[in-house]
Formats: sequence, structure tokens, C-alpha cells
Amino acid sequence: MPIHEKSLIRPENIRTHDKLVLDGVDVSGHWSTFIETRVVSDYNERLQEEIAALPGGEYIHRCWQCGSCTNSCTVNAVNPDFNPRYWIYLIRVGMESELLRDKDIIWQCVSCNKCTYACPRDVFPEGVMKATAHWLELKGHTPKSRSTMFDEEFSEQVIATGKIEEGRIIRGFFARSAQPLRQDWLIEMGKRLARKLPFKMGMLLGIAALIRPRTRGWGRSRDAIASYVGEQEQRQRKALSLPEPGAK
Repeated sequence: MPIHEKSLIRPENIRTHDKLVLDGVDVSGHWSTFIETRVVSDYNERLQEEIAALPGGEYIHRCWQCGSCTNSCTVNAVNPDFNPRYWIYLIRVGMESELLRDKDIIWQCVSCNKCTYACPRDVFPEGVMKATAHWLELKGHTPKSRSTMFDEEFSEQVIATGKIEEGRIIRGFFARSAQPLRQDWLIEMGKRLARKLPFKMGMLLGIAALIRPRTRGWGRSRDAIASYVGEQEQRQRKALSLPEPGAK
């Protein structure tokens, strides 16, 4: 389905003549406005398949461009350039270069899920936005986000030990994202916890920070989860035609 919204016409594609006379009629200024013909020669015919291969994008093929997602979008109400329906359209027709022009705002989805509730076709637009942001990172079009770094740190700890130790997650996340450990909000939170946290619980947290706790008998579960995660990552990389990590 073609896109007709005036808001989607790129400013650089609009042309006017400050001085133009046709058949003796002065049509200078906005009277001579025209839109440059858009020629796309670099279609990615597999773009929809690539997005569908990532978690959240599985049902993008159901979209019939009704616009319910964009109409209900929390972010679109603040920034009209954030347009899930338009991006889904670009993905489905394979216009990768056009999609990349908005790569710096696609990640702004706040996961409120209003679009998902409004969608009459169960496309799960919120999932498609997350899949698209993930695709941008995997393809190297955008740097890895801090939320992705946190997810990686969290998942790796759970898989490795079967437990969550908050202090270790924070330290690992800060190291991944090149942030200093000494931050005002963290220091203030530590002070408040020190004043209100029961002594026994504080001791347990301190021990957990020094001695990495593990779930008893976790080995087989860890191996099974790690194997599954590895298989999914391999499947996704294959769908996106990406080389295996470490491959030249």
C-alpha cells in the first residue's frame, strides 16, 4: 500500500523555484513546488525475513497498514517522526536505505504496548520495533545500546549461576558501558540502604558480592540454556547473513 502522508515527504526532496514563469504566468515560490521522483535501486528483498527472524518481529507479515499502531503511539504524540506503521511498510517492501534514515529514533520505543493492544491483526508492533532496533545493532548501523548491554550482563549472570546478585550486575553493566562506578545516585542509594537495611541482610549482600552465589545442581540447566541461547543466536545471524563471531 503506498504512503501518502505529507509529513513523510523529506524536506530535501521538495523543490521550488524562486523565479519561474510558465506561458506568461508567474508561478514563483510555492506555486512551483514539486516533489523529486524517488528512485530506489538498493532493495533488500530479505528485509522482512530478517526482521521476522528476530524476537518480536515474527508477525510483521500480518500488517495491513491500518495505522492503529502509530495513531495510539505514546512517542508519536510527542515526536511525529516516530512512525511504526511507516517503518513496517518500509521493511515489508525492502526499502532498507529509507529505513536507515530514521535509525537514530527507532530505538525510542518506550514499550507501553498501546500499539499492540490497538492492532487488529496481532502484529505486535512493539515487538517489531524492538526487533528492528536489534537488527540495527546486529547489522552495525547503530552502536550497541545500554539497554542491550544490561540485558547481556543480566542474562549471562543468570545462565552462569542461576542467581541474581544486584551489585555484581551493576558493576558488570558499568564496566560494559564504560561508566564510572562512583556515581552520585548510587552513592546516595548505598547510604540510605546502610541506614535502613537490616544488619543480617546487609551481611548476606556483602558475602554475595565477594563469593559468587550459585544455585545448587545448576550445571545441567546452565548447559541446556546456554545451548539454546547459542542456537538462537546462530539462527538469527544466519538469517541476517552475518558471519559467526570471531570469523574473518
